Amino acid sequence: MSNNPINTPEQSLAQPTLKKKSGFRRFLRITLLLLLIGLALFFYFRYFFVFGEGSKAGELNFFVKKGYVFKTYEGRVIQTGYNSKVPGSIQSNEFEFSVVNERVAQQLMSNSGAFMELHYKEYLGALPWRGMSKYVVDSVISVQKINKAETPLP
Repeated sequence: MSNNPINTPEQSLAQPTLKKKSGFRRFLRITLLLLLIGLALFFYFRYFFVFGEGSKAGELNFFVKKGYVFKTYEGRVIQTGYNSKVPGSIQSNEFEFSVVNERVAQQLMSNSGAFMELHYKEYLGALPWRGMSKYVVDSVISVQKINKAETPLP
C-alpha cells in the first residue's frame, strides 16, 4: 500500500456530508413570501382596483387645488333633487370628488357654477397623491352654462 492520502480505502468508502436545510427556515421563507403576496393583493384591491364607474350630474359648487405635501384638485357637485333622512327637513345631495388629470381640472376650473355631467371611477380607498376622495373624476361628459341674472354691485 502506498502512503498516498488520496486513495485510502477509508476515504473512498466515506460519502460527502450534505448540509440538511432547516425545516424552520423553509417554513419562514414560505410564510414571508405568502405574506408579501397577500399585502400586495390587499394594496392593489384597496387602492388601485376600480370598484365602480359611473356618471353624476349637478351644479359645480366649488373646485380647488389644495394640500400640504401633495397638491390635489378637489371639487363638489350639488345634484338636483333633495335627499332628506328626516321627514320635514331638506338636505342637498352633494358629490365630492378628486381630479388627477390636469386637462380635466382646467376644464372644471373654467366652468365653476355650470351644470355638469361628470364621469368618475370609484376606488375603495384614497391615496394622498390621487386626492382626498375615493371618487376620481376622469372626464367631463357635458357642460351647460346656467343663465342667472346677476345683480350689479352698488
